[in-house]
Amino acid sequence: MASNDSKGRFALAVLLVMLCYLSLSAFFGYSFTQGANNRNVSVDTTVNITNALPEVLYVSISPVDAPNNITLNAGSTRLVYCNATLRDWNGGGTVVANATFFHNASVNSTAADDNNTHYANSTCANISAPYGTNGELINVSCSFPVLYYANVGFWRCNVTVTDNYNYNESVVNSSRSNFNSTHINAIYALNVTPLIDYGNLSVGDTSDPQEANVTNLGNTNINISVRGFTNTSYLSNGLGMVCDVGNISIASQKYNAIGGTNPATYTNLSHTSAQVSGLTIAQQTNDSQQVVNATYWLLYVPPNPFGRCNGTIVFQAERS
Repeated sequence: MASNDSKGRFALAVLLVMLCYLSLSAFFGYSFTQGANNRNVSVDTTVNITNALPEVLYVSISPVDAPNNITLNAGSTRLVYCNATLRDWNGGGTVVANATFFHNASVNSTAADDNNTHYANSTCANISAPYGTNGELINVSCSFPVLYYANVGFWRCNVTVTDNYNYNESVVNSSRSNFNSTHINAIYALNVTPLIDYGNLSVGDTSDPQEANVTNLGNTNINISVRGFTNTSYLSNGLGMVCDVGNISIASQKYNAIGGTNPATYTNLSHTSAQVSGLTIAQQTNDSQQVVNATYWLLYVPPNPFGRCNGTIVFQAERS
């Protein structure tokens, strides 16, 4: 039978071992527990993540016209920006971003570029230095020169962030996308031949048909309305041209969309806006060719006027 002294030394040794274990556990941050009679044992697990997945936290679209719409510039481009906040726990300076801006009803983010429906930017610009607790955040801006005939409707901006890193001596690309949306408004816009010149005429003459071309500079099909007045008054009191001597009435000018020399197929111009019958100008879809349709004009010269005569005709684009 063991002496009390031996039992005391054994108990002391066990206590020292437990204290040593507890000290090491506290130092390394691990825990180890045993159930009764070692029936179960619990151990901690650990891993060190050396590369984090980059994330798109937020996407915004600018500039927008209230309420959250975009109105394009007739016959030109308007820069649309997709701004995004990115995060990578390996450092915000290690990521690159690309983006697409696309007409949601027609195509998806991966479609080919098309000025009516899809724009891409593969080189979004950093607009901030890395920031955040550990420099994990960065802001980028992706610009798109959107042409005037881009489709009406809801558009999405999709931003993708990529982080290139070495793992097992190979390059791995990890990406995640996020998007936001806006609405592009319809614009009714046109351009017209700058001058309708009836040439040299005598009293009682009717001019040859003069062509005035109308170009659609908007992003939807349009009809065309016209009205006339003199250069001196919008009211014009029934006049369409004022001459060096005398004047010409508004109804002496006539128009149609088919041409020809028969005045009976033409409509008299008036001070009130009226639609040109049979004339619709489609939205542009060919990137290299604008959509142009013609109107035709006749002038009858009544008695009395003489010299140079001048007037104004207003062409107005309207919803088709």
